[in-house]
Amino acid sequence: MSHHHDHSHCHDEHHDHGEGHEHDHSDDITPALQNILHEQIDFSKLVTLNEGESNSGRAICQKTWAQRLEPEPELKSSADEQLLMIVPFTGQVRLHSILIRTSPSPSSPKTLKVFLNQDSMDFETASDKEPTQTLEISQTSEVQEIPVKRAYFNTTRSLALFFEDNWSGGEEDETRISYLAFKGDFMKLNKEPVSVLYEAAANPSDHKNIVGIGQGVGRSIQ
Repeated sequence: MSHHHDHSHCHDEHHDHGEGHEHDHSDDITPALQNILHEQIDFSKLVTLNEGESNSGRAICQKTWAQRLEPEPELKSSADEQLLMIVPFTGQVRLHSILIRTSPSPSSPKTLKVFLNQDSMDFETASDKEPTQTLEISQTSEVQEIPVKRAYFNTTRSLALFFEDNWSGGEEDETRISYLAFKGDFMKLNKEPVSVLYEAAANPSDHKNIVGIGQGVGRSIQ
């Protein structure tokens, strides 16, 4: 009996690190898959600026893990080496890392500036604004997983990805990316306790605001 008791105790205490973890590996050849946020990207609203071919930015994000090494479709920049992609999610995400496949060539992107919860952005803003985090991309045909500082990305609803330059040092105007994905934990937005608390707290002040705004408008018209 004591052996059984110890076993169950151990299982409860160390489920994540012990048996549960081992189980995941034997079950799944690519354990990374369960954390890849693919279904959770709102592809209809995904926008890429300076893409050579319309919707090619969306197309590389739509590739599944199984298609990660396929050369086409590929995102290529158009007028110069910079690319700017807005990736909205269908709920809230705790981002862990960004997966990307480029190439061992000068057209591989080098500096990636990531902005949290930016639903729209242009190149001027992306160049001036302080990014949430700056990442460096390697020149390789392997899929690279670039971890982010998780504390910064606990409440991700959208990401702006600014590929600022490539490895050519200004010689090559075309930047090319063939696969892009995101890894993290997905949280649906409709959490009951949060919405109940919010409504209870917000209602009284909402009424005050509405009255206040009404009076203000009335006075300014007269």
